[in-house]
Amino acid sequence: MKLKFSKMHGLGNDFVVLDGVRQHVSLSPEQLCYLADRHFGVGCDQILLVEKTSQPGIDFRYRIFNADGGEVEQCGNGARCFVRFVHDEGLTEKREIRVETMRGIISPRLEGDGNVTVDMGVPRFLPAEIPFLAEDDVIIHLLDVADETLETSVVSMGNPHAVQVVESVDAAPVGEHGPLIEKHPRFPQRVNAGFMQIVDRHAIKLRVYERGSGETMACGTGACAAVVTGIRRGLLDSPVRVTTRGGDLTIAWGGDDRPVLMTGPAVTVFTGEIEL
Repeated sequence: MKLKFSKMHGLGNDFVVLDGVRQHVSLSPEQLCYLADRHFGVGCDQILLVEKTSQPGIDFRYRIFNADGGEVEQCGNGARCFVRFVHDEGLTEKREIRVETMRGIISPRLEGDGNVTVDMGVPRFLPAEIPFLAEDDVIIHLLDVADETLETSVVSMGNPHAVQVVESVDAAPVGEHGPLIEKHPRFPQRVNAGFMQIVDRHAIKLRVYERGSGETMACGTGACAAVVTGIRRGLLDSPVRVTTRGGDLTIAWGGDDRPVLMTGPAVTVFTGEIEL
């Protein structure tokens, strides 16, 4: 089978985007892994699939697959690429769309300057909603990792995140601790591990070891999770500039039950066709 695709990225967090509206797309985990492989396939952190939806008032369905072939609930950088893709491909003329994901509805909007703002929904902190094995809903949890006890804040942005504050993201043990946190037994569905350096009350630096993909150049939901936990801990004030290895995002959160807003770029690198 031949599939048309677009290669896109949001701050270096890169995607293969598939149009499941105008072509039939049904891929096995092995085929997804092949697509994501940087030597034999197209190469990406995640594969994004645009589909029709049966829900009234909703424009599209958005499915996300990690490089290991597993389907996940949410991807912030991917959401920005999603709205850019459906707009550029003529699938909609709306600048703001409502999109069905595995964990609810998101509303990305294409701005006049080419950036994309995404309403990422309301963050969730209850351990059962993340999910995270803990008895209490506290701001800081102690997590035993590699003979160390880490102060970690947990939150769901539609997918699970564990965020810790570090003195320097450059010196942070992302490669060592990232996979151990990702597969920690207290996270039944694994977790994205964030390493956040506070620059000032409106700026942070961030690295994220993503569940199923490893460290990426940027992580949109990880940026949201870091800012939300930083505000909740009294370390940050909204809005916050998040500097990743791929570039900057702006995250705004009003607290309580208000949604998190993420603004940043979405870029098409090339389009093509691959035979699977």
